[in-house]
Amino acid sequence: MIIPWEDRPVSEKGVIWRYSANPIIPRDLLSTSNSIFNSAVVPFGDGFAGVFRCDDTNRRMRLHAGFSRDGIRWRIEEDDIRLTGADPEVSAWVYGYDPRVVWIDDRYYVTWCNGYHGPTIGCAWTTDFKVFHQLENAFLPFNRNGVLFPRKINGRFAMLSRPSDNGHTPFGDIFYSESPDMELWGRHRHVMSPAKFEQSAWQCTKIGAGPAPIETNEGWLLIFHGVLASCNGFVYSFGSALLDLNEPWKTLARSGPYLLSPQRDYECVGDVPNVTFPCATLHDPDTGRLAIYYGCADTVTSLAFGYVNEIVEFTKKTTI
Repeated sequence: MIIPWEDRPVSEKGVIWRYSANPIIPRDLLSTSNSIFNSAVVPFGDGFAGVFRCDDTNRRMRLHAGFSRDGIRWRIEEDDIRLTGADPEVSAWVYGYDPRVVWIDDRYYVTWCNGYHGPTIGCAWTTDFKVFHQLENAFLPFNRNGVLFPRKINGRFAMLSRPSDNGHTPFGDIFYSESPDMELWGRHRHVMSPAKFEQSAWQCTKIGAGPAPIETNEGWLLIFHGVLASCNGFVYSFGSALLDLNEPWKTLARSGPYLLSPQRDYECVGDVPNVTFPCATLHDPDTGRLAIYYGCADTVTSLAFGYVNEIVEFTKKTTI
């Protein structure tokens, strides 16, 4: 598998760096899209597939399937995803946003923020990104940022989430949960709280899991977003943490500095200014290369690159 990649610029001082041709997905790629951002991609066939958040020109939050040969140029389906198989009690579509996708055992599982008497974690599975089988919602409202681990832990599915409220939540901790069957969830454990302002201000208001954690010899590498409540509103950046391989609710290290924050025009200007929001990664274990897909200003989608081992060392070196 050849993932998207661009070598580190000579002038780059950070652990990760932006793709020079960002953003890779414009807001109006579809005939009806107002914005395309906070989306998830995975290897699929001889290329890549994904589930994309495409807010339409009615400003409704919709999910669309997409395909790419190189992970950079995307063909996103004009029609939004239609879910099948769910109990009618939970199948009525209200909204869906910020999806994640992982391959576990023999299928791709999709999680997203689903509307059911407020935001909660919707779940579905697919094998072809054409038919999506909806499962029960994982948790009660209110909850967001449901992120599955890419394999079972101690024989159970495992998920990170961020309990919230019904609006633009001004708080948020990351929690861990387990399930034997992707339907009944329990064994909830606290993972991380927002940092103290004087320790790491970019993550002092709320935090949430980003892409699916990456398994390393040092632990699960988690890319997560953090929020600063500034005098000009929320600012979304992202950093990294290491979680214990067998007990992932135990945090081994957590970066004090951010990996990336809103600094480019396409990250600072848009429908929601000052947002860099990671939702997916592609990892090449042979080279250690990592491609990070992230939403910018709730408007477009961009790419950043780095090496897993460098991010792990950065996390340990700068831990708070």
